[in-house]
Amino acid sequence: MDTRYYTLADNLVRYSVSLKKGERVMIDAFDVPDDMVIALVRAVRARKGIPHVQLHHARVAREMLLGVTDEQISFQAKNELRRMKGMDAYIALRGSNNIFENADVPSKRMHLAMKHMRPVQNHRVAKTKWVVLRWPTSAMAQQSLTSTESFEDFYFRVCCMNYARMIPGQKALKRLIDKTNKVHIKGPGTDLEFSIKGLKAIMCVGTHNIPDGEVFTAPVKESVEGVLTYNVPSVYQGVSFDNVRLKFDKGKIVDSSCTGQNKKLKAILDSDKGARYIGEFAIGFNPHIKDPMRDTLFDEKIAGSFHFTPGQAYEGEADNGNRSQVHWDMVNIQRKDYGGGEIWFDGKLIRKNGIFVPKSLHKLNPDYLLAD
Repeated sequence: MDTRYYTLADNLVRYSVSLKKGERVMIDAFDVPDDMVIALVRAVRARKGIPHVQLHHARVAREMLLGVTDEQISFQAKNELRRMKGMDAYIALRGSNNIFENADVPSKRMHLAMKHMRPVQNHRVAKTKWVVLRWPTSAMAQQSLTSTESFEDFYFRVCCMNYARMIPGQKALKRLIDKTNKVHIKGPGTDLEFSIKGLKAIMCVGTHNIPDGEVFTAPVKESVEGVLTYNVPSVYQGVSFDNVRLKFDKGKIVDSSCTGQNKKLKAILDSDKGARYIGEFAIGFNPHIKDPMRDTLFDEKIAGSFHFTPGQAYEGEADNGNRSQVHWDMVNIQRKDYGGGEIWFDGKLIRKNGIFVPKSLHKLNPDYLLAD
């Protein structure tokens, strides 16, 4: 077995979910090698925890979605919620040999499944110690325009990095966000203003997502005004969206466009009332991740990026009250090589062209995070 599997499994169990003796953990594996699942089971048992395993296969899941009925998915969701309520922790590894596997699943079927499964996800997020990560595949290497071996080396370097090194800088950014009222974001095709007053910031240092490296909050629900153009391609519900542009009025998305998938974009935004409001605003700064690969868990952590998320807010954390079956993390990179951009807090320049300006935030810049 690849020794890196054991290193990653130990980090997930010991650091990310801090598993304690006697705690139950659900290992949710989507098209992941058996050896990695076995490494996780062994890591859980080494901590005297109780492992539970659920295996998924993308093509089978697609087949189920193609003919899903309200009765079927309702029954399934109730059972999965009951099981999730018995778990103390949750570890999900999500591999995919084809990120577009669900591209031909009708929108109505997808929305039906998401509506019924949302309570399961909400309970998992709010009530368990959880961590979610992707698994490296040849398809992901192709998306990154690299060889499989090179991508695997990148993957384990990013996922096994010392996330504790981010803590001092993240604490400083959290303190700043917690006392900020107005945010102004500028860049090519973007002029966006909103309030974050009263919404606390949440640090992300490898305890929920791997890879990690962001601090998030949420805008006051009806405060968002202006226009935002995302310059990172986004895959959502098995469909790729490019050059998404959103216009806001009193917090609501009143106009939207993208390249080639306008009908599907509007269908997602019309999923429910909350889908046209924003549930999350986050600033990303993982120094190892520099370019998009159409994978949200990586792209939302890109150095010099931010994401602005239509849909569900995180209940009990940075919660602006928005509720939706949608939670769509779309990303904009503000480094010079992607057109540049600025983030202002209460009239003070916080980040310019992807680099934090205040001295208190310099520990989130790449030169510090990558230093030996």
